[in-house]
Amino acid sequence: MPLRDTDIADMLTTTLYDLGRGRFYQIAQELQEYLVLPRLLRKERIRIQTSGVGIKETLMTNTGGSARWVGLGEEDSYNFGDLLDSMTVNWCRLTDNMVWERRMLLENRGEARINDVILPQRVAMMLRIADALEEGFFAAPDASDVKKPWGLKYWIVKNATTGFNGGLPTGFTTVGGVSLTDSPTFKNYTFQYTDVTKADLIKKLRTAHRKTKWRSPIRKPGMESEFGERRQLFCNEVTLSAIEDVGENQNENLGRDIASMDDQIVFKKHPIIYVPYLDTDTSYPIYMLDTDTIVPFILQGDYLRESDAKVAPRQHNWFEVNIDLSINFICVNRRANAVCYI
Repeated sequence: MPLRDTDIADMLTTTLYDLGRGRFYQIAQELQEYLVLPRLLRKERIRIQTSGVGIKETLMTNTGGSARWVGLGEEDSYNFGDLLDSMTVNWCRLTDNMVWERRMLLENRGEARINDVILPQRVAMMLRIADALEEGFFAAPDASDVKKPWGLKYWIVKNATTGFNGGLPTGFTTVGGVSLTDSPTFKNYTFQYTDVTKADLIKKLRTAHRKTKWRSPIRKPGMESEFGERRQLFCNEVTLSAIEDVGENQNENLGRDIASMDDQIVFKKHPIIYVPYLDTDTSYPIYMLDTDTIVPFILQGDYLRESDAKVAPRQHNWFEVNIDLSINFICVNRRANAVCYI
């Protein structure tokens, strides 16, 4: 009995949920490690937006003045002003697909062979998605490109002057719709370093850590927090290797392990993580991030949503499965983050 289109579509959909039998060696990926898809887009880290054409957040950017000491019977002086600013971030749409020709499936019928056709296509699709997310988060943004998300280098901006000087990303006039003239506190911490030594880089990182460790005196939900594991440092291979040398040089009990600091180096108990995508950045940056303040927003119902298999609209012998993601990244507190570079 010949297979109908509905039979093939059902077979594809069913097999996509059972990909355990196929076996091959995957050497297609270009990066040694991925940060965005496996780490930042974990379900416990993302925030789901139920509706709307974008993401809106409200920032309290000033106190409106200062309290004052008074004498007995002194008249009141009122402070009332605009304390809030709003931030708007639009959705970015990521999509990919996998396709099969009808006769490819017919030639590979049978329980033992069908995965050999489907599994590589699905793995390749997910690798392409992972690559696109990595680029979207770590690449420098282009003001003229409205399709790609606002990633790390949009929100955390380099500056040669030490202090809260991380201003506008190149080509932009606001950050998430926020004017830095009206809201000057919406800037990240910056500094430059020369050498990966305790006297230079490590000392400056300590200062940056203290300067970005904000603790509110107001005990209200959302106004007080601790760093915990959410504080992380991102850098490239050259920088991490130099930091590991510093760590080994201060350890008097290395034993027989000639690379004892590999994958174990930390700064104030916060992990220092190798980001392959930063290897091409010859300014050798280190991003000290409060990952709770840089949030991946996902549109509800469009979180890596895979469609059912269906006949391709312009080629009757092809079947396709599509995957879609509506996402953008938002930083709600830039001054809790720091970046340094040479």
